[in-house]
Amino acid sequence: QVQLVESGGGLVQAGDSLRLSCAASGRTFNTYNMGWFRQAPGKEREFVAAISRSGSSTYYAGSMKGRFTISRDNAKNTVYLQMNSLKPEDTAVYYCAASLHYSGSYYLYEYDYWGQGTQVTVSS
Repeated sequence: QVQLVESGGGLVQAGDSLRLSCAASGRTFNTYNMGWFRQAPGKEREFVAAISRSGSSTYYAGSMKGRFTISRDNAKNTVYLQMNSLKPEDTAVYYCAASLHYSGSYYLYEYDYWGQGTQVTVSS
């Protein structure tokens, strides 16, 4: 069992940066591939970025590539999402997720555990 708690969301202006964190419970964090997803009001949850167990491989949705960076610190049981040059269309609830079997997956159903989410609002 893994419990995930996101933090770092907030209200920012277009062009600003935010760093989201996702803290995981348990001693097996480094056995999980991790991902970030987001869900805007009235829209489906969508893939943002993912990172492999060791952190050696990272994956991004096309629209986030170059602006967002995913990283992890296995010693701290934490995965991060650095978001730069934020746009109003980045407004959403951001979720982290853990997958035991799949690295870099875009599919929600391939993730075993989810956090409760953190709200990011970008004003124009």
